[in-house]
Amino acid sequence: MTELLASSDDLRPITAFDDGSGPNLLVVHPGGGDATTWNSVTRHLADDYRVVRIHRRIYAPGAEIALPHSMAVEAADIVAVAELLDSPVLLVGHSSGAVAALEAALLAPTAFAGLFLYEPPMPTRELLAGEAGARARAALDAGDPVEAMRIHMRDIVRMPANTVDAMFADRQVQAAFAAYAPAQIADDEAIDALGVGIDRFANIETPTSLIEGDLSPAHLRERLADLAATLPNARTVTLADQGHIAHLTAPDTLANAIRDMAEQVLHV
Repeated sequence: MTELLASSDDLRPITAFDDGSGPNLLVVHPGGGDATTWNSVTRHLADDYRVVRIHRRIYAPGAEIALPHSMAVEAADIVAVAELLDSPVLLVGHSSGAVAALEAALLAPTAFAGLFLYEPPMPTRELLAGEAGARARAALDAGDPVEAMRIHMRDIVRMPANTVDAMFADRQVQAAFAAYAPAQIADDEAIDALGVGIDRFANIETPTSLIEGDLSPAHLRERLADLAATLPNARTVTLADQGHIAHLTAPDTLANAIRDMAEQVLHV
């Protein structure tokens, strides 16, 4: 593994992990962690593909988060890294990383041969965080990042309350979530700042795979269905017996779905 370095529009260095060789996959990781959360999926792909995982600026170690954070900034970062790669490039985004990826495709519609978007929580009919986001921000500003992340998981992601309670009973889990709380809450706010509606994507002709888990929260699947009805060249793929974290629970299954898309758009 090596590291790529790109320069952003505001001259901030943007880095990315660079693994393997072959046709190019550019991965934008989800919230709540960094690019290492996709380690297992990368291992399943790196023998046949060049897998470049961007470090999203707000999740980088020691990141200084400028508020309000903007998805436009993330989109520009993605395009800056893509410009370091030879065409064609398949852009892979997960959760809020998929929102950033979709905004990057809007910013640079010819930069990507295809899009692979795993449950982007786009505000299609309603905001993502809304009132719950305001409560999460208040908890974070009051010095309680654990409570901020509890609100995020329970009331924004909408995981079952008993599942969230069980997760947060573990002190190590609390500490891990707390470390990324400032970035995660800023991420939620950046998505809501896009406003409700997705008509702006109706002219994106890039071939797109929209990925969902059949066990995922209903609102994520509803948002995905709205995107499927808006994007003119999209198909929906459902991962059986999976939820929103197949990169952890079934990395081989997720990698195979990426391979299927890569074979279509990268001609390998």
